[in-house]
Amino acid sequence: MSREIPPPSGDEQTLLATFLDWYRATPAVKCDGLTEEQAHRRALPSSPSMSMAGLINHLRWVEFIWFEHRLLGHPDISPLRKGDAPDPEFAVGDRTLAELLAEYEEQCARSRKAVEGLSLDTPTALPVLGGTPVSLRWVLLHLIEETARHAGHLDVMRELLDGTRGV
Repeated sequence: MSREIPPPSGDEQTLLATFLDWYRATPAVKCDGLTEEQAHRRALPSSPSMSMAGLINHLRWVEFIWFEHRLLGHPDISPLRKGDAPDPEFAVGDRTLAELLAEYEEQCARSRKAVEGLSLDTPTALPVLGGTPVSLRWVLLHLIEETARHAGHLDVMRELLDGTRGV
């Protein structure tokens, strides 16, 4: 996934999609050069489940939940909010950072395909807020917010792991 600066102007759907793609490409940039040990290390004492690798896995499942499950109505196969373990989507087992990044990129490609040809006013197949569907526009804005927020987490963790800043 390449990280290209969004265009200075365009229609709403293009701008939303390109800003989301900018943030989708950021995790790979933030993880570049990490060792497996660094990628799997819990860097934030106040968030014991969160590692760089775990956050990539979380982002993958956030994409799935919003685009395939809520927007299109596909069955929920994610680990989100399942079982007794807190934050199960941060558990990555023995999967490598490269595998997790590839899974995230594949999920992002499926998300892009899910919205092809849809209007920004297309409602989600499943209710979201208080039993009400939201529009694709709302979903795209939410995913920009969610992905950008987690890119910030990745930035902080990277600095704590090896001092790298501002990548």
